[in-house]
Amino acid sequence: MFVNAIQEVSGFTRAVHSISRSFGSNQIQRGSATLFFINQDGWALTCKHVAQWIAQAEKINQRLTSFQQQSQDLNGKQQNNLAKSLGLSPQSTAEMRITFVDCIDKMSNLKFISHPDYDLALIQFAGFDKLLINTTPKFLENDQAVQPGSMLCRLGFPFPEFSNFKFNPEKRVLEWTQEGAARSPRFPIEGMVTRFLGGKEGKVYGIEMSTPGLRGQSGGPLFDTEGRIIGMQSRTKHLHLGFDIEEKEIVAHGKSKKINDYAFIHLGECIHVNVIKEFLDQHQVKYEKA
Repeated sequence: MFVNAIQEVSGFTRAVHSISRSFGSNQIQRGSATLFFINQDGWALTCKHVAQWIAQAEKINQRLTSFQQQSQDLNGKQQNNLAKSLGLSPQSTAEMRITFVDCIDKMSNLKFISHPDYDLALIQFAGFDKLLINTTPKFLENDQAVQPGSMLCRLGFPFPEFSNFKFNPEKRVLEWTQEGAARSPRFPIEGMVTRFLGGKEGKVYGIEMSTPGLRGQSGGPLFDTEGRIIGMQSRTKHLHLGFDIEEKEIVAHGKSKKINDYAFIHLGECIHVNVIKEFLDQHQVKYEKA
């Protein structure tokens, strides 16, 4: 159903990878998110919360650099006091490195424009010579073509399998490397439109899906069987079904045991294409309709 559409959308949908570690730890955590390019001018769309996640990396790293520079001649107690004054603790992220996979050949700057009301943001890449995309998206012109019951698909990078990183013990920093896997496989997930989401003034701003958007798919496109953009994956909500099981006795592997289970349904929420087009028009970003 979505074979050709996934191939089309893959041409402009890209992964954002992150590596991070907590203060005092060398254990590296991997993360991922998704964005998709709009045009050849370097404009891309993602979620507001993804843009904020990207933007915080520089501030986090500056704090660690400040600690490393000031702590060189301090004893343990003084280092602990310095770390506390900088807001560093074993529970806090001390370092975070971001890379944009197969997006551009080089970059001098990033510009973020966040929507004031919805989980939507524009990113503009600057200073590149070549944009590493094969095609650009077409946004649905007739929003009435999608109604509850329509089958749609989302694409993103929810399972970070990249391994091109290391901790440099001499420099005491995380680094991207030329070794290891630099990419994670894309992952599509289909679903049915269940309901539209409206704001306080009754304006439809979102599309609810019968299946969840997965972690790492935030910022990825929602599209139909023709590959037309219908929206963007934003978040997943969890609704209690009320089919609760408490202290129910069952037999498993030949042994009797009592179990508790509380059932939820996980529904994806996507930003509606009309909100996206209004946002692009407001900031005079060129895009195609279909």
